[in-house]
Amino acid sequence: MTTLQDGENSLWRSFRCRSQDGLLLHNRVYGSATAHWPVVCLPGLARTSADFHELATHLSTHPQRPRRVVAMDYRGRGRSDFDPNPANYDVRVEMQDVQDVLTALGVHEAAIVGTSRGGLIAMGLSAVRPGLIRAVALNDIGPVIEGKGLARIKGYVGKLPQPKDFAEAVALVKRIASQHFPRLSAQEWDRFARRTFKEENGRLLADYDPQLLRSLEAFDLEKPLPALWQYYEGLKGVPLLSIRGEHSDLFSAGTQQEMLARHPLAEAYVAVGEGHAPLLGDAAALRRITQFILAAEDKARKRAA
Repeated sequence: MTTLQDGENSLWRSFRCRSQDGLLLHNRVYGSATAHWPVVCLPGLARTSADFHELATHLSTHPQRPRRVVAMDYRGRGRSDFDPNPANYDVRVEMQDVQDVLTALGVHEAAIVGTSRGGLIAMGLSAVRPGLIRAVALNDIGPVIEGKGLARIKGYVGKLPQPKDFAEAVALVKRIASQHFPRLSAQEWDRFARRTFKEENGRLLADYDPQLLRSLEAFDLEKPLPALWQYYEGLKGVPLLSIRGEHSDLFSAGTQQEMLARHPLAEAYVAVGEGHAPLLGDAAALRRITQFILAAEDKARKRAA
C-alpha cells in the first residue's frame, strides 16, 4: 500500500506493508526504479528513515544516475507500528522485517547503507540473503562494538525527558550529543531534534517505542562484548565502505583498520567533526557515498560485460 506523504516537498512517498507477524511497517521511498541499483537505508537503534533524507534525495535525483532509495522505519520506530511484545525489538526480527519490505517492493538486489544497528542487520543479511547485497556502506559500526559507546546509548534510550517545545528539545539533544558533534550549526541541531522527537496530541515524544530500551537490557557491560567477525566475513565478496565518526565512542579506529585488512574490497571514510553516528547529510559525506556506489556499480557492469 502506498500513499503520497505531505512535507519534505513531496520528494518521497510512504510505502507500508505487513510484517510476517502482522505489524504495519512504514518506509520512505524516494525516486523511481531505474536500471541502476536501488539503495536501501537502514537506520540506527532509536532512529528513523528521516535520518537519510539528504542522502536519499541526493541519490534519487542524481543528474546522470537517478535511482530508487528506500529508507526504513523498523517496528516501534517512526511511523511503523509499535510491537506489543518488546522482546521482538531484536536484530533477527528486524532483519526479517527488512526482507519482508524488500520482497513487497520487488527489490532483489541493492546497495545498502546501514547506520549502527542497520549495519549489524546488513551483516546478518549477508548470511541469509547473500545475493541481495551488491555493495554496502557501514556507518559507524563494525564487528567490534565498544562498551563505552553502548553504555552511553543505554543511558538515554527510552529514558529521555519530555520537552515542552522544540527549543527545549534542541537543548536536550545538544546536552546529550554536543561532545560528539561539536560543529553542528543551529539549523542542524534543530533538524536533529525534529528527527528525534515527534509531535503528538500537543506533546513532544521520542520517535520510538520507549520499550525499545528492553533490547539493551541483556548486555552486561562489565564483560567484553562478543566480536562479530564471522558475520563480517559474509560481506567479503562485495565492495564495502566503512564510515567512522572522528569522535565515535562505539566504533574504534583500530576496528576500522582491521576491517580493511580483512576485506579485499573495503575502503574507509572518516566523518571529520562527527561522532556516533555520522549524520551523512553534509556535502563531503554525500559525495563520498555516491562515488562509492557509482564505482561499485561500474565495476559490476564491467565484470558482467
